[in-house]
Amino acid sequence: MSETSGKDEALEELSDDLLSDIATKRIPFEIEILETGERYTFRIAEEHAQMRLDAFLPQAIDGFSRNRLQDIIKGGHATLNGEKATPKSRLKEGDAVTILIPLPEDPIPKAENIPLDIVFEDDDLVIINKPSDIVVHPAAGHWSGTLVNALIHHCGDSLSGIGGVKRPGIVHRLDKETSGLLVVAKNDNSHKGLAAQFADHGRTGPLRRAYKALVWNTPARAKGTIQTHLGRAPNNRLKVAVVDKDGREAITHYDVMETYGAKTNDGEALASLVRCQLETGRTHQIRVHMTHIGCPLMGDPLYGTGFATKTARMPQDVAALIKKLGRQALHAYLLEIEHPRTGETLSFESSLPQDLQHLIDRLQKHG
Repeated sequence: MSETSGKDEALEELSDDLLSDIATKRIPFEIEILETGERYTFRIAEEHAQMRLDAFLPQAIDGFSRNRLQDIIKGGHATLNGEKATPKSRLKEGDAVTILIPLPEDPIPKAENIPLDIVFEDDDLVIINKPSDIVVHPAAGHWSGTLVNALIHHCGDSLSGIGGVKRPGIVHRLDKETSGLLVVAKNDNSHKGLAAQFADHGRTGPLRRAYKALVWNTPARAKGTIQTHLGRAPNNRLKVAVVDKDGREAITHYDVMETYGAKTNDGEALASLVRCQLETGRTHQIRVHMTHIGCPLMGDPLYGTGFATKTARMPQDVAALIKKLGRQALHAYLLEIEHPRTGETLSFESSLPQDLQHLIDRLQKHG
């Protein structure tokens, strides 16, 4: 996976739970989320006076080329003090600049003959055991080869329009590199019923989602609940972070299943296998919560990079497997739902994939 596509995918993941914004280079702005796009308002400071508008905006908005911003301005999407602006408009201190970044027009997903590991299927839904190398739905950098492309081929026209053109049948999702169980609706009634269960987070129904995660260190308590608010990280638009305000409530219940490696004087092991059960389903929730308590997931390229040196403390064969992993060590092993038509409680479990099981076997061998 290229660095560019990885960033595109991370941005798409964040957009589900968090207001999409564009990182600025210390130039204050206000943002308004509209159905047609994102409108930014800037107040021109003294240091930016006399600049052309098309020279100022690339400094103020990261991720857009000057040519792209010129096209947006020419399309009538920028104003200067309430009047239509041009790329050559000159700025003065105190001027108000607004620009609407239109939503991109995404291609309609096409059917692709991609093998699916189907755990259960009937006329209403399908349970998929997702491998760790597939994106759930099309997004920037991944317009093909996704689970949605495979589902359209498998289910045919029955998925059309359910949950939107871009995400037909999708009720919840897993990060690209997270493996495990995922349910997909095959008709509108099923989509509504399943969506209601996930919106309720299992508080009044049988919905349960549990994961197994290999993490660095050991939680201070063998069993506990992590309850925070999550929002976009202030210094990295690709990341989610625990925030004091303006975030969404996130609750994760965990318990330590196994520990590995020599314990330190305070009783902390080098690594642990942890079971996490979600009470809410925020973007990157488990990854952020485990990092928050000092136990980031092994192999996590976004939240666990600061703990890479711990690999050197592992036996050579274990260290080689961790480096080879190429993903966060997270697997959605348990999914329990109420069938949206029959009301029956359906429960499914998925064994750990080979890469994670092999790593655990090695960790157990070395104690």
